[in-house]
Amino acid sequence: MINFDEFGPEKVLKVYNPKIGLHGYLTLDNLSLGPAKGGIRMTSTVSEEEVAALARIMTWKCSMADLPFGGGKSGIIADDRLITKEKKDELIKAFAEAIKDYCPGKYIAAPDINTAEHEMEIFSKAIGSKKACTGKPEKLNGIPHELGSTGFGISHATLIALKYLKKDPKKTTFAVEGFGNVGMFAAKYLIEAGLKFVAVSDSKGCLFKKDGIDYDKLVQVKKKTGSVNNYLGSRQVCEQIIATDVDILVTAAIPNVIKIGDVNKVKAKLIVQGSNIPMTYEVEEMLHKKGILVIPDFVANAGGVISSYVEYIGGTKQKMFKLVKEKIIKNTNLVLSNSFKKKISPRQTALEIAQQRVRSKCNICRI
Repeated sequence: MINFDEFGPEKVLKVYNPKIGLHGYLTLDNLSLGPAKGGIRMTSTVSEEEVAALARIMTWKCSMADLPFGGGKSGIIADDRLITKEKKDELIKAFAEAIKDYCPGKYIAAPDINTAEHEMEIFSKAIGSKKACTGKPEKLNGIPHELGSTGFGISHATLIALKYLKKDPKKTTFAVEGFGNVGMFAAKYLIEAGLKFVAVSDSKGCLFKKDGIDYDKLVQVKKKTGSVNNYLGSRQVCEQIIATDVDILVTAAIPNVIKIGDVNKVKAKLIVQGSNIPMTYEVEEMLHKKGILVIPDFVANAGGVISSYVEYIGGTKQKMFKLVKEKIIKNTNLVLSNSFKKKISPRQTALEIAQQRVRSKCNICRI
């Protein structure tokens, strides 16, 4: 069931086309700061509730990043591994046509799980507007998410958090849950900052290598075989990425990867939420009480939507990287300084900031 409150959601749309097997959702959560911004997720399990929850995260993310966007999200129920490229294109085109009245005035799409710049090209052409989405190919004046803006931002949020924990990056180990676009680039930039990459997982397996993982080799293994589990060499059994013995855990894939029963398994002292909703608020508070610092998703992984904003205003790749770095550093510092000062969790602090910004311009909120 979707939770409705003073912030929204303002609109929840169900899209259905039995002729081609299209079943999807669009949630416009809160448009007080601008048109709703959020990606199109394509999975076999995406639900109305999941889309609404992700749209709310986008409301806070855009607010926290101080962008002129509201929060939105959409989802198409389909198993990307079982459908043809032609079928996928057909679903994206039909979904775009079904929500055309809302784009780009009230909703601006973007890539998400199992959608990328190719799908954004189809989407924008079906709508008839380049402004209908971001993450488009460069030939359409896009700044593709494949440049790693989200992972780039995650790395800067991590480095700021390490300063508050008084830890030397060069003496710090990290693990990445999920080795897709977000996790891959987060790992790349953290390694460049001097951190040691020792564990990684994907949907097919988990890899732990105490003396460090060769990043370039891992990328090639993933591209050629489809799984990090095929990385050869000396390694230890890794049953759960969240339970690996590391200093930092970066979540970069599925929702709710850390559940209540997993709290005591976590060994990392810092969790950076590169993925959206990797745990419930309850779990996050439990980890906070255990002394584990958790950087919230809408603070840590805002690099993607900041990149989207730069594309939306016609900016360059260089401007994108500059703005992502500036905003992520500024917002992570703001959240952590207030969190440490007030002795409350970073999420609680970040929510107070984001909600206040939305309330200041909200037409539907009960103030």
